[in-house]
Amino acid sequence: MKKGICYETSRKTSYIFQQPQHGPWQTRMRKISNHGSLRVAKVAYPLGLCVGLFIYVAYIKWHRATTTQAFFSITRAAPGAQWGQQAHSPLGTAADGHEVFYGIMFDAGSTGTRVHIFQFTRPPRETPTLTHETFKALKPGLSAYADDVEKSAQGIQELLDVAKQDIPFDFWKATPLVLKATAGLRLLPGEKAQKLLQKVKEVFKASPFLVGDDCVSIMNGTDEGVSAWITINFLTGSLKTPGGSSVGMLDLGGGSTQIAFLPRVEGTLQGSPPGYLTALRMFNRTYKLYSYSYLGLGLMSARLAILGGVEGQPAKDGKELVSPCLSPSFKGEWEHAEVTYRVSGQKAAASLHELCAARVSEVLQNRVHRTEEVKHVDFYAFSYYYDLAAGVGLIDAEKGGSLVVGDFEIAAKYVCRTLETQPQSGPFACMDLTYVSLLLQEFGFPRSKVLKLTRKIDNVETSWALGAIFHYIDSLNRQKSPAS
Repeated sequence: MKKGICYETSRKTSYIFQQPQHGPWQTRMRKISNHGSLRVAKVAYPLGLCVGLFIYVAYIKWHRATTTQAFFSITRAAPGAQWGQQAHSPLGTAADGHEVFYGIMFDAGSTGTRVHIFQFTRPPRETPTLTHETFKALKPGLSAYADDVEKSAQGIQELLDVAKQDIPFDFWKATPLVLKATAGLRLLPGEKAQKLLQKVKEVFKASPFLVGDDCVSIMNGTDEGVSAWITINFLTGSLKTPGGSSVGMLDLGGGSTQIAFLPRVEGTLQGSPPGYLTALRMFNRTYKLYSYSYLGLGLMSARLAILGGVEGQPAKDGKELVSPCLSPSFKGEWEHAEVTYRVSGQKAAASLHELCAARVSEVLQNRVHRTEEVKHVDFYAFSYYYDLAAGVGLIDAEKGGSLVVGDFEIAAKYVCRTLETQPQSGPFACMDLTYVSLLLQEFGFPRSKVLKLTRKIDNVETSWALGAIFHYIDSLNRQKSPAS
């Protein structure tokens, strides 16, 4: 069989035909005249162009077919399965009927802004399963840019870029993008908070994701507690079984603290103050939750109150804030909500823990509603509850664990006693542990009550963000099909 090789120069084109080394023809090479070369070229060029075009079109069709087949082949993931950073499922419904969808939730807290990128799969007629989460956080919190709104856009865009890298291109337009701000922005003057939110909304609108008119908002405390309750019960599987047992949630942030559980006792439903009960609709079922957020009782805001300061205001005339919860010999500075305070301890006539507990009790007096039913509900606690317990060795810093409420009091007494001789080692530890111990007791938890402390369940963050985006997507689906 002959093989044609074209050699092109600036003057002429020649075709050389090469024969096999052994064959019926003895001549291995024959040169064609220039005149014949031009005639062959006139035929060969269009023919070669057509053949090349045909091959190209065939390749494109083959490539698209194989790419589509790969894109729509879904890997079924069991609840809690850990996916690699690039492991993604397809858009829409795969051959086995599993629907795949994504959601992006920005958590604009008082100490930082975090993005959670969630991937879900939904088997036919079943509760969706979370198959992957990507998480990234930036400091400081959004509220730190209250006086320089333009600077806030850079961090938001950086976190958006993480979402663009994590979610396949074809999913972008169908993926809801939401930002919920918590206590940090709730504590800002209204005009400053709205300017920040408007800037975020501008950045969101310029993104390729699904952005609604309600994409950016300040989350009220009740919704924060409800969303965290959804997260915990979704991850523990409680939402999959109608009428099954559920778990309660305790979240301690920087500016606020939340408690939420599903009451089973009529006395709780009848005896709760106005605003403590809220209806939640999920998976075509309605839950009536006990949920409340205490603004100003988050750990950082509580510190300021215990020190005698006022939220968002520097100390009068730059005076020191003096507290019995600090070592008598301690002097230092502490920054909260962009305000720097000079703080110091005071001479103690009694033990540090006794004096501190008395001061904390003053701050908590008549501010927390107590309910008896919490004694009989299993509770998960996270955020600063976890950090404080891990910091003094009550739980494993990586894995979390269980403890009883009284463990916080025991740790507080030990740390307070230690501070009397080592004032510079963790100056706020005595105050923080004493505060958490008394806060839990104010909620109605006995010292013997077991709490489960965790950062993650099945490798997923136990924050309100998952519950909030899940509820948002569920609401969008109900809007699309009101009859469901």
